[in-house]
Amino acid sequence: VQLQASGGGLVQAGGSLRLSCAASGRTFSTDAMGWFRQAPGKEREFVAAVSGSGYSTYYADSVKGRFTISRDNNKNAVYLQMNSLIPDDTAVYYCAAPHAAIFSSGLRLGQSYAYWGQGTQVTVSS
Repeated sequence: VQLQASGGGLVQAGGSLRLSCAASGRTFSTDAMGWFRQAPGKEREFVAAVSGSGYSTYYADSVKGRFTISRDNNKNAVYLQMNSLIPDDTAVYYCAAPHAAIFSSGLRLGQSYAYWGQGTQVTVSS
């Protein structure tokens, strides 16, 4: 199983980026998928997750209202639209997928996910 994240880059505060994560080796259409991020010197933190159907989404308070997670099960892919970016959003962003179904209570925990992408750097300048 491989998760390939892309779409990161350098953007000014207030700008937007769209991250993509393409999965291969296994279909995740019935499983939740998530995005996490890790800033320099900080622990990895949950950003957003989406249910297998795509109908339910979950966000960290710090990104709620600015970020939107979505998925395309036909393409086995998950996306993160990031708007109104601020310097505190600067981090390496990782997509993640589970080995098996995750209860909603576990979606925000990195330990719930078995597969991780290589990460894509997002840098927001002030």
